[in-house]
Amino acid sequence: MIHITDEQIERHVSAADAENAMRDAFVSFSAGDAAMQERIRTEAGGVKLSTLGAVIPAQGVTGAKVYTTIKGQFQFVILLFSTEDGRPLASFDAGAITRLRTAACSVLAARRMARPDASVLGLFGAGVQGVQHAQQLALAFPLCRILVCDPYAPDGLAQRLSERCGVDVTVAGPEQLVREADIVVTASRSTEPLFDGGWLKPGAFIAAVGSSLPHARELDDTALARASALVVEWRAQSMREAGDLVRAGEGVLDAGRILELGDVLAGKVAARRSADDIVIYKAVGVGLQDVALAGLAYQRVTAEASR
Repeated sequence: MIHITDEQIERHVSAADAENAMRDAFVSFSAGDAAMQERIRTEAGGVKLSTLGAVIPAQGVTGAKVYTTIKGQFQFVILLFSTEDGRPLASFDAGAITRLRTAACSVLAARRMARPDASVLGLFGAGVQGVQHAQQLALAFPLCRILVCDPYAPDGLAQRLSERCGVDVTVAGPEQLVREADIVVTASRSTEPLFDGGWLKPGAFIAAVGSSLPHARELDDTALARASALVVEWRAQSMREAGDLVRAGEGVLDAGRILELGDVLAGKVAARRSADDIVIYKAVGVGLQDVALAGLAYQRVTAEASR
């Protein structure tokens, strides 16, 4: 059993690699060839322990991510096992995996559900996840502008993000951002809606990735009601954890509009049917993502070591 660090993962796994691994894993799950374990949270004395996992026989791996939350700060590890003989394969620092897999799934969703000519990205929250989303989406779409709304952003953030993405970046208020953006990413820690859903332009795609807590939401009922589809990673976990959905008003959601990402990627269902449809992807983070990317990283690291 080996230990794989964040630095090794960043060296061996690109954003494109992560996107491909996520696609394969979710299509496998849609086909019934992989399984997930819902997140379990245990808390005492202000310390929270969370676990979530998956079994992916096609990749030859199973495992779980385990992490602590103390004063709002996270520390992650992943344990990976072989599905052939059950032996432990590796442990991982999971900060890089969490960052890569979350944005990779948003990009996958955007490729299927955003308009292909999307050119303006609106970003609520410019922390680790927000920056990673901007970088990956800038590679996937012909972006000409990125609008950022983050009251806690450090000085010079727009310039640094522009240099990373190769796109003009400006600071904007919530209304300007939402009215102008073709793709909106919410990567905040807000517990209340960030904007009026009535501001969304026809054809907009929203990736809401900021929270997996049932009391927290980034999107209001207007945004949910306007969406032609609400795409989640896994209905069983999302309907329990996603505050945007848990706190939705009576009659706002209907089962027919809630789709699973794997089914969309497999072509079983269509989330966008017209250019003016508004489509929402609501992510909470599932064990399938962590295990699939850990499996890929393990293959890459051990292959290099055997040369």
